Amino acid sequence: MNTPYIWDNYSDQPYPLQDRSYKKRMRKKEFSSLLKTFLISILILPFSLIMMPFVKRKQINLNDFFCIGVDFQREPELTIKLIEELDVNRVLVRLKLWEMETLCELKEFILKCKDKKVTLKILQDREHVEDLELLKKDLETIFTSLNEHVDIFEIGSTINRAKWGFFSVNEYNYFYKTAYDLKTQKFPPSTKEDKHIKLIGSGVIDFEYHFTAHTLFNFFKYSYDGISSLLYVDRRGAPENSQLGFTLSDKIALLSTMVWLSPKVKQELHITETNWPITGTAPYAPTSEYECISEELYADFMLRYYLLAFASQQVDSVSWHQLIAPGYGLIDNRDGMKKRSAFQTYKTMVKNLKNAQFLRLDIKRDYYILQCLVNDTLLQIHWSLKPTTLRNEEFFAVYSRDGKIIYDKILNIGSSPLYIYINNAV
Repeated sequence: MNTPYIWDNYSDQPYPLQDRSYKKRMRKKEFSSLLKTFLISILILPFSLIMMPFVKRKQINLNDFFCIGVDFQREPELTIKLIEELDVNRVLVRLKLWEMETLCELKEFILKCKDKKVTLKILQDREHVEDLELLKKDLETIFTSLNEHVDIFEIGSTINRAKWGFFSVNEYNYFYKTAYDLKTQKFPPSTKEDKHIKLIGSGVIDFEYHFTAHTLFNFFKYSYDGISSLLYVDRRGAPENSQLGFTLSDKIALLSTMVWLSPKVKQELHITETNWPITGTAPYAPTSEYECISEELYADFMLRYYLLAFASQQVDSVSWHQLIAPGYGLIDNRDGMKKRSAFQTYKTMVKNLKNAQFLRLDIKRDYYILQCLVNDTLLQIHWSLKPTTLRNEEFFAVYSRDGKIIYDKILNIGSSPLYIYINNAV
């Protein structure tokens, strides 16, 4: 990547920009776009808050809801086996535009994924942001090579962080429009039955929806097939914790409302990146030790994040970042391949919910009960922010977060959700 941009191979992200004069100069250059972002957000965000109660829930396809992020260059053969073990239907892979020479290797990996649906996150560098002709050329190569094998192309990522290459939403708008124009001009479906290139975008990280508003409401002539969001909540601790009065569920509801109101996008929302950093893994952890949590809490928070996103009935897929990564993955590869407890948690979650039909989510005094139907059997998933107990009834079939059957007469309800199948309730 061109200086002053340097990639951190430990945490799989760019290092923070150290050249303050360069950052100041670029932000001054993009002042008009930053002003637009402010003006658009003060109009759109309050209106979206008012309209939140009127957004209808969708019927979410759980076969595509669970998505796991993978690195196609990190133990590729083992990765394929682990994907099969998790039994997920969708995987997300990342391609760096400054490493176009890896495209053939990526295609070989995707072909080995066989019947899996693939989301390809295309990562930008400053060179491709500034040189749109180069961007167009490389995107055409990518689309030509992978169109028949990729379900969704995510154009750009983390657009509200300067270290990722963008200094304004306008720069991203031109970037995305290049991909959109290429799709419409050179890759239109010849018939209604033809597979067309599906583009999602926006790619705002964290709860910074003023940037999202500018990507959804502007005069650029483009549209999205869906919106991507890197909706991290790790700096707030548990997924139920609030930020500015907004819990994860509230953040999803507000984002979904903005998508619903925008004339530029279909009603489709994908969370294409989220995780928690794990304690004691520096320099692999993507944040400071202060935000890091234990492996057990990591598994609890991951499951609860998915459950809350599922209960929203507004999110089409959640991609966990990622399968193999020492600082934040389901597997630690620093010394061999160590499956963390979260790997089994993820596997159990998919097994229990892949064919589930959502019914309701009840919350009372920090006690959560998610109810759904699985093959005509009622499944309740219980967890509580304040440890409590529940009697294990005769008609209960109770399983732990990681799929172990529980026979105890008194169930401990706390941070780790329990799966309770209710067979013949009387």
